[in-house]
Amino acid sequence: MIAQLPNVVLLPDGPTWDDSRANPLALGCRTCPDFAACGGLHTADAAFDCGDRCKCADPSACDVVCRKKPARFRAQRLEIGGFSLDNVGRAPVLPHPAFPLVVPLIDHGYRRTGTLKESFVAVPLYRLYNKGTGIPFFSNKAEVCAHFRISLDATIIASGVARDFRIEPWWGFSTPEFLKQLGSLGIALFTVPNFSVFSDVPRTDNLHAIKRIGLSYAAMVNAGLPTALHLNARTERDYANWLKFIRERQEVQAVAFEFGTGAGSEGRIDWHIAQLCALADGVGRPLILVLRGGIRRLVQLHAHFSRVVVLDTMPFAKTRQRQRAVVKDTGFLAWPSAAEEFGRGKPLDALLAHNIELSRRAIIDPPEPLYHSRAIAGARVNRPENPGGSGL
Repeated sequence: MIAQLPNVVLLPDGPTWDDSRANPLALGCRTCPDFAACGGLHTADAAFDCGDRCKCADPSACDVVCRKKPARFRAQRLEIGGFSLDNVGRAPVLPHPAFPLVVPLIDHGYRRTGTLKESFVAVPLYRLYNKGTGIPFFSNKAEVCAHFRISLDATIIASGVARDFRIEPWWGFSTPEFLKQLGSLGIALFTVPNFSVFSDVPRTDNLHAIKRIGLSYAAMVNAGLPTALHLNARTERDYANWLKFIRERQEVQAVAFEFGTGAGSEGRIDWHIAQLCALADGVGRPLILVLRGGIRRLVQLHAHFSRVVVLDTMPFAKTRQRQRAVVKDTGFLAWPSAAEEFGRGKPLDALLAHNIELSRRAIIDPPEPLYHSRAIAGARVNRPENPGGSGL
């Protein structure tokens, strides 16, 4: 198991959150055939085993990986070769480019007329291919840059974080030919699609998603795509399994994590932070973290990872809502409306560039009350003199 870090205050868990410190192992777990991979559940709701998480009225209409649908469960298990990560294939060690601390995520190029002058940009992975056919929308980097209105010389990250309906098609499309086509797009780093690991479903669904992440990672790297392994996890055993996986595979140089949804909720975020930091310490070699959300915990993460790369989604989201970043007297950002200046139909280029720059400054040099430290601006952060800035 991955030990908890000292001096981390954890709020009371939700009833389905796993916590081996506060709750006993569920009574039915030790006799489960998947106990070795799963590690069992330790939840506050006194479930007999994870089968109690199955609440569907009609199993035939449910897509959760669950034993109550024996034929489908067998097929789902066979397609991933079982729940253990041990039989995931090995891959070569690929070079990874150096990234600054903050990389803005650009969702699309609509409502802009010019080219965004950023040296480093992230784009959603799901927007690179047709989710109905699996055919990539682009054939080269120039077409990608033209679509997102970014510089041709920009270094691009393709982020696999998205809602389930947008990433589920990946599993059926990620053939060697499909991955080869994505490799021709000039993307510097991919992150594996974040197949969801929920806390209110049977553990078999979690283990299936985790195994798909591992298999997707190996397939992507073997296709020549520099890739960060996405670390979805629900329990300490999940993190322990990931630690073993990474420690045995030198090809894993970067991992990705997303705090924008459940993992970032109050009362759970510090548990995940502790697990991530302990994992980084346990690997025994430098590890890069590609992060979405969790900005308020950057100092903790920087102390354990060799580099943290923040994919900043806020500037684009606020620009889309016609909001402009302003710095308050406290040093924090506020986002008042800019709809009068940037109304419907008006190009948003200047607003987006402004929001990216101010958001970046707020992350690189945050107010003291937010982080209680300026460690982010220290030597551990590898950032160029002008980290992809727009010059505004």
